[in-house]
This record gives sequence, C-alpha cells and structure tokens, in this order.
Amino acid sequence: MSGYADDLPAGDYEVLVEEELLQGLSFEAYRRTATYLTVRGKGRRAGGTELRATTASDLEQALQRDAAATGTTNHSDAALSPQEDGT
Repeated sequence: MSGYADDLPAGDYEVLVEEELLQGLSFEAYRRTATYLTVRGKGRRAGGTELRATTASDLEQALQRDAAATGTTNHSDAALSPQEDGT
C-alpha cells in the first residue's frame, strides 16, 4: 500500500469508508470523504488495531497485484452470469 513501508500479511482486512450526504440535489447522493484499511497489530502490537488512510485506487491496485501474483480472480463458477459461463 502506498505511503506505508511494511508489507501486509495475507488475510482478510476490513475497509472503512466515510461518506457525506450531498445537500441540495433532487436525489440522494453521497461523496466519499475518507477510506481506511483496518490493520490488526502483530508482535509487540498484537491485540491492537490501526486505521490506515488509503484510497480506493490504492486498494484496487493492491487487489490486482495479489490476483496477478496468485493467478486467481474474484470470479467463482457460481458467480458467473450465463454470458460469462463458457459451458
């Protein structure tokens, strides 16, 4: 993740997105004001949690790098639409 020197171990991470309601529109719309990745502590910091500021773009790039490194995608056979299912 950009802005942080350490690598994050494999695992599940929670993403916290803060948004604000845009006023004065004829429909309900929100603007993202902040994005955070929740990182659980390890070693001396075990048991602690850190919120790391990030961006949607940085998260997408990290997911793409991970998928490329493992040769996997986010699609399972059950999630494919009939158009995507080649059988």
